[in-house]
Amino acid sequence: MTELEGRNTVHLNQRIRRDIEDKIMSGEWPPGHRLPYEHELMAEYGCSRMTVSKVLSGLAVQGLITRRRRAGSVVATPKADRAVLQIQDFALEAKRANKSYRHQILRRSIEPIDAATAARIGMPAEAKVLCVDTMHLVEGEPEAYEERIINLVAVPDARVEKFVEAPPGTWLLNRVPWTDAEHVIRAVNADAKLHKLLQVATGSACLVLERRTWQAGVFLTEARISYPGERHRLIGRFSPAGSGQFPEVSSDGTS
Repeated sequence: MTELEGRNTVHLNQRIRRDIEDKIMSGEWPPGHRLPYEHELMAEYGCSRMTVSKVLSGLAVQGLITRRRRAGSVVATPKADRAVLQIQDFALEAKRANKSYRHQILRRSIEPIDAATAARIGMPAEAKVLCVDTMHLVEGEPEAYEERIINLVAVPDARVEKFVEAPPGTWLLNRVPWTDAEHVIRAVNADAKLHKLLQVATGSACLVLERRTWQAGVFLTEARISYPGERHRLIGRFSPAGSGQFPEVSSDGTS
């Protein structure tokens, strides 16, 4: 292979990979979507099977797709046990407890981020993101208050989504797979805002979980979820070998 042919192959690899990543990140190919078969990609890009296989292998290592022998490749579905901490599925837990669940969108706006937020999530200052505040209610009572920002460059469909059928977290999980996550757990005393929203006494303890997710190094979303401390706890089960259930937030009212 000549030097020019080598450069062309590298550029083609990058093009195929970029095209697939763009379709996954935009939500055009959601989790579980089957990618074109190798021979279809070969025909589309006019390249060898080796080139296609190399691209798909790289995407699989990256965690964006799952390769299945004879069945082809599909967009990867995020696994709960890939996170250090599971954030509860409010609707699912309520259903298991035979209780009602609903969510309310309290705020939805597109705003520029400040310097502190930009440094935290790795985006340029003043970049515009979608800000969504959501109240989760079980049996009509406040279960948790969620403040979320979504990167509109990575998830452009969120710009017009109203989150009527599903809350933002569920909507994102069903559309855009993440490859990396970071969690921060801390306790805060309820201020006037949390006193009103969560219906707890001012100064009482609240559990706060902050979760940030990325896809292949691109920031997707950050959620800050506040729970009434007296009604929630962290539960974890581990084994010496490192297997077992990871910690999750449990509500004393729905578990």
